[in-house]
Amino acid sequence: MKITEKLQKAEKEGRTFWSFEFFPPRTAQGLQNLYDRIERMRNLGPEFIDITWGAGGKNADLTNSLVQVCQETIGIETCMHLCCTEMPKEKVEWALQQAKAHGCQNILALRGDPVAGTSTWKPTPGGFMNAVDLVRHIHKYYPGDFCVAVAGFPQGHPETPEGHDAQEQEMKWLKEKVDTGAEFIFTQMFYDTDIFFDWVKRVRAAGITVPIVPGIMPIQNWEKFEKWVQRENIVVPDHFYEALRPVKGDDEKVRQVGTKLVAGMCKTILANKEAGIKGLHIYTLNLEKGARMLLQELGFEGRREQIAPLPWRPSLTPHRRAESIRPIFWANRVQSYLSRTDDWDEFPNGRWGDSRSPAYGDLDGYPVSININATDAYNLWGHPSTFTEVCDLFARFCRGDLAKLPWSSQPPASETSVIDEQLAKMNELGYLSINSQPAVDGVRSDDKVHGWGPAGGYVYQKAYLEFFVSPELLSPLIRRIERDPRITYYAVNKQGDLRTNTHSEGPNAVTWGVFPGKEIVQPTIVEAVSFIAWKDEAFELGLQWANLYPEASPSRKLITDIMNTSYLVNIVANDFRDGMSIFEPFLLDQQQQQQALSSVGKVGQVLGDGIQTVVDGVKNAVVGNSNVVNGHTAQAHAEEDVKLTNGVVINGNGH
Repeated sequence: MKITEKLQKAEKEGRTFWSFEFFPPRTAQGLQNLYDRIERMRNLGPEFIDITWGAGGKNADLTNSLVQVCQETIGIETCMHLCCTEMPKEKVEWALQQAKAHGCQNILALRGDPVAGTSTWKPTPGGFMNAVDLVRHIHKYYPGDFCVAVAGFPQGHPETPEGHDAQEQEMKWLKEKVDTGAEFIFTQMFYDTDIFFDWVKRVRAAGITVPIVPGIMPIQNWEKFEKWVQRENIVVPDHFYEALRPVKGDDEKVRQVGTKLVAGMCKTILANKEAGIKGLHIYTLNLEKGARMLLQELGFEGRREQIAPLPWRPSLTPHRRAESIRPIFWANRVQSYLSRTDDWDEFPNGRWGDSRSPAYGDLDGYPVSININATDAYNLWGHPSTFTEVCDLFARFCRGDLAKLPWSSQPPASETSVIDEQLAKMNELGYLSINSQPAVDGVRSDDKVHGWGPAGGYVYQKAYLEFFVSPELLSPLIRRIERDPRITYYAVNKQGDLRTNTHSEGPNAVTWGVFPGKEIVQPTIVEAVSFIAWKDEAFELGLQWANLYPEASPSRKLITDIMNTSYLVNIVANDFRDGMSIFEPFLLDQQQQQQALSSVGKVGQVLGDGIQTVVDGVKNAVVGNSNVVNGHTAQAHAEEDVKLTNGVVINGNGH
């Protein structure tokens, strides 16, 4: 979405907006750290972010990567800086084409600073003279593709000499940028509100009516504050220095005092009706704490609709913007899902059906990685040598005592806290969980834990569990599950042997929402073909974990054996009003579990044609597209006989 549309919506709804600026780090590791930080700061509710551009396209690849990840994976509207310094038209064209391909619809057009080591700006041969030329070029060759912003300087541009005539000339240049097509103005940082308000009056008097978004620099510490004030020649009110100097040797106190000073400045800006400022643009310097403290001091909280428009993070690339449904299995592996479905012709919008391409990209096309080296893995997970130790790792993760597992690079979602103890007990009993969600019965859409989507709605969830389990534990578990007609399951091992009790080939919606003026939204599903595609990745991640340990080590053998012999199971408790029913078959009381294990018997009762049809349907889908389970695996399993006993589908060797 274009930023001007977001600003109009915020004004119509009578709310203040805020946004963040980031710059590309110099290293790949720094870039990954920044991705993680932007992901966290997205939860502060910025309306959009912007990414700076180095002169001459320096770090252009990093800027491009940042824009791509923010649009595609993090799912936050991004504005890309673009400057004229050392930028011939070919480089500008490349940058604009990349931005458009990533779904970035917003550009901040800048002339840029003089080339490093010089004090006078000179145009690049074959390039652009100034920001006006750049704005004109964008609108001429990319009509309607971009919302273009420009810079404004409340204290005057650094190269503008003092005096009324120079000020008037600078205002004429700003007016020319707007008349050429600039749609809003970001300002340079400032701390003196009188200077800012005087500049706004002159801007409006010049006939410039586009929105003005003031640039706000939090005070992080004394050294950085002094550096930026001197570098940009910023006028600082006396009361700032009077408050900051006594604590300048204590960074934490400087941040606390500075936050109150800058927050007071922001309140003054927003309260001035004549200036008509509706939002703030925060220069983060890639730091989280200062921006977070400033928003807290202002009493600003992110809207749930902005933070979580859907239960999963929507992608803002052009071909995925309309996507509204995904399988739950990749909840903790978003980048993998995006990559494996990137070649789909269309993405499900409103229903999961024929609009979906029949193929998931196979694992050869998107190499699976747990993204951790051996040393870090040892520090995090140790060297488990018994199954009990593995169970303990999973239980610790569920309780929040472990930062990640091979199947999830982030700690458990906040909503997991309502079932964390049940999950931990499951894992201690040998059911190794890798994905879950609690039941939700009509929670308001603005709820901070479970809410998502537009305001004024209500959201619902069926309880869901996904876990690895040994065949010995699976058989009695299935028998107990089938005593409760409200629970459905799929179970598949590494070889592709599938078991299920579902009578339907269609998807099972496990998350949905009801919102004013909209059809019911069903964004998350459980579906058989998707599950078969996911199981290859799930087992591969476990084997990669095993392979981080030396070849003859007990840890490698243990984890490899678990992956080679276990079933991957997903369970849905379809009664969303009974949140704990999904845990009943697990007999979380240890004594009950031991009794159940001692009474494991032979499975009986043949089910009807309904389940046979489902299994055949899944097999046909797999055979029809070998990519679903990586080529030969699908064909080999399709040729094996199928036996049905008590809802257990056994391909080949049987149990």
